[in-house]
Amino acid sequence: MIQKATINDRNLLTNIALTSKGYWGYSNELIESWRSDLTVTSKMIEDVFVYKFLQKDKIAGFYILNQPIENKIELEMLFILPEFIGKGIGKNLLLHAFTKARNLKVNKLTLLADPNAVDFYKSQGFVIIDKKESSIPNRFLPIMQKDLIA
Repeated sequence: MIQKATINDRNLLTNIALTSKGYWGYSNELIESWRSDLTVTSKMIEDVFVYKFLQKDKIAGFYILNQPIENKIELEMLFILPEFIGKGIGKNLLLHAFTKARNLKVNKLTLLADPNAVDFYKSQGFVIIDKKESSIPNRFLPIMQKDLIA
């Protein structure tokens, strides 16, 4: 079940983001260096669109969709607890984000993808449109986009 996140969820959502990054084999030191980028704040929950996926009363994952700019919107975060990866929760959250974005009258959804998630996003209709250097020297993250017009 997908529900709007509340301010009380912010620490748990941050922990899900950090734990999910660990699933891909990143070192604890590297994950810790990303903590500020992966922190879900009260302001985010108040200002943008934050939704959580509940599995038997446990938050299994979440996504953050920023406010639209012109005809585009950015998926800021989508994270799933490792024990729930591969069970369709990420796809369900992403489909929910597509619907939310369409309801906001945007026609393109963009995101900055972790390299480990590129195949997942491609399977959902995203294409790589550019790249951005990450905080790790000589490592580039793909910028991906999906056309939401049916």
